[in-house]
Parts: sequence; structure tokens; C-alpha cells
Amino acid sequence: MARQIIQDLLAKAAISINGPNPWDISIKNDQLFKRVLVDTDMALGESYMDNWWDCVDLDQFFYRIFSANLEHKILLHPKFWRNTLIQSTYVILRRFFNYQTKHKAKIVGESHYDIGNDLYQSMLDKRLVYTSAYWEGANSLDEAQEKKLELTCQKLYLKPGMTLLDIGCGWGSFAKYAAEKYGVSVVGITISKEQMELGQDLCRGLPIEFRLMDYRDLLKENLQFDRIVSLGMFEHVGYKNYSLYMKTVAHCLKSNGLFLLHSIGTNRSTSVTSRWINTYIFPNGQLPSIAQLGAALEGVFVMEDWHNFGVDYDKTLMAWHRNFNSNWDKLKHKYSERFRRMWNYYLLSSAAGFRARHAQLWQLVLSKNGLANGYRRV
Repeated sequence: MARQIIQDLLAKAAISINGPNPWDISIKNDQLFKRVLVDTDMALGESYMDNWWDCVDLDQFFYRIFSANLEHKILLHPKFWRNTLIQSTYVILRRFFNYQTKHKAKIVGESHYDIGNDLYQSMLDKRLVYTSAYWEGANSLDEAQEKKLELTCQKLYLKPGMTLLDIGCGWGSFAKYAAEKYGVSVVGITISKEQMELGQDLCRGLPIEFRLMDYRDLLKENLQFDRIVSLGMFEHVGYKNYSLYMKTVAHCLKSNGLFLLHSIGTNRSTSVTSRWINTYIFPNGQLPSIAQLGAALEGVFVMEDWHNFGVDYDKTLMAWHRNFNSNWDKLKHKYSERFRRMWNYYLLSSAAGFRARHAQLWQLVLSKNGLANGYRRV
């Protein structure tokens, strides 16, 4: 019965069990169907990690799942009542409790960003940019990431001598580019020890200071900056903290300054992310919606520009996937086969989410009082 239920649902997305297409799934353990019926999100990911099923083009499999909105249809299906109960409990807990406190924020730093610089050096571009690239006119990941860094600098109207705060600076890729190309001095904050240590080496000799600190601690500082940037960090803030985050940024920004926020976004307001992603990839992460961002910005910032290039994240993730797998021989002595399957599941399911337009990638340019002569979009 469980197999038939799953088979009928997959058919709505033109996916077959043990079918001939590269997006069809091949079953290696028939217990998969009962497992997925009880706890779909976790079971699908964990069973893939356990090698219970496989798929030639996992990104195409998920693209069809998302395009057919199967994840929502499952919650409405009467046979998935236990799955619905688990998901409802998960949602309720995150509505009542703050899962992105200062203490809990350290968890993602340790479990994701600190797992090994060798992994990211094998997967990312030469500058170690761990956010979406900008692919217009680019022929490689290195070119596309440099175009994104340049685009960001131009949007901020950077000029020599300016001071810049980079919230969630990673390994210092943007700080290094901005300091070298535009002559600005940078303070970068991160919660990852591994990122900070490597970043300090990569940026040696440049006017760049790294600090291991939570963004909320900036409220204790009296420093103000000409420009503030945050690339791919806001996904860890959590909706209960959005207003505090914006007020913290405003506290650090000069009255005539600009703030660029680069974040993945979602089409619907929610308080949760996928339970599998939360468990294995980004603990306590959450994607903002337009409504949630708007509420946090109101009365704090003036919207100068909002740019969506979410389709570029699909290409970026696929490039990371190729790099990760082509360099696997260098990594397999340290990371298990189960980790390899987990990481591929993360990269390819994420790529499919952007391809299906369920996830977006936004760059917002914000000012405190509105630019007197207006903002001319780059």
C-alpha cells in the first residue's frame, strides 16, 4: 500500500519508480516507502544518505517535485497524517521559541562553516565566495563570482578611503576584493573560527580586520561605517530577530551611508526551514519572505533598490556540485561516503528549488534617510 501511495504521488510529477529517465528513482530497499510515509522530509534525505535509493539526476528529480508542489500535497494527503503531525509540531515550536539566539547561532558556525576549509577550497571558486554568483556575461564560476563582487561594490558606490563593515564576512572574499579594487578599509565579522583564521592569511597586508563575534554585539560598539554589506548571512538570523538585526545595522551605519543586504528569500512567510536541512546542513536557519523583510525594514531604512537574480543560484550550485565531485578523491580520506551523498543531496535539492522559482536570491540596497538625489541603479 505504501509503495502505491508514493508511486501515485510521484506520477503527478512525471517521476517513475525504477523508470528509464534520469530523474526517475531506483529503489534499493523496499522499506523506503513505509519510512517516507511516516516522516517524508527527514526520511527521504536520510534514506538517500543510507543508499536506500538513488537517482541519476537528483536535481531534475527535485525540480519535478517542486514544480508539481508535491511537498504541499503530501501535507494534505490523509495517509501522511503522522508526517503532518510531526511537521505541525516542528512549526509550532519555532513559532513560540527563538532558535537563533546568540548561543544557538554558534551551532551553525561549528557544524557547517567549521567542518573543513579543504572542503570549501575544493568546491568554491578561487576567491572562496560562498554565495550566489552573477552569471551575466560569465563563462566560469571564477568569472561569475568576480562579477558578483564587482556588482556589489558598484551598488554600494564604494570610493577610496571609505570604511566598510562586512557582516558574515566568511573567508574575506568580498572584503579583499573591495580593499584591493576600491581602496576601502574593512571590518569583517564572522562566527566561524576556521573562516576567520584562513581569511586572515588570505587578506594579510590589507586594511582588513577580522572579528569573531555575533552581529548583536555590534550594539555595544560606537563605530559607524560609510557602507555595510551582508552577503549570505541573513538566512541565519531568524524571523524573531529580523527587527533587531536591522536596528543593529542602522546603529552602525552613518546617516548618509548605504547598506546592501544579499539574502536567499522565499515566496511564502514561514517560521521554519526543511527539517532535513535544519538537521544536517544549516541548523536553525530560516529564509525570509518579502513581507517579513518589509516589516523589519519599516521605520528603519528606506528601500533604494531590490534586485532578484535567483536563477543564478541554480547555476552556482551546479558548479559547486561539479567541483565537489571532481575533487572528491582529495577529500574522501577525511569525509565519509555518507557525507558525500548528504552533500550532493543538499547541493542538488537546493539547485532545484531555485530552478523551480521556489527560492529567490535578493540584493537590497538600503539607506537610513533616503538619498537626497535618489539612487541610480547599477
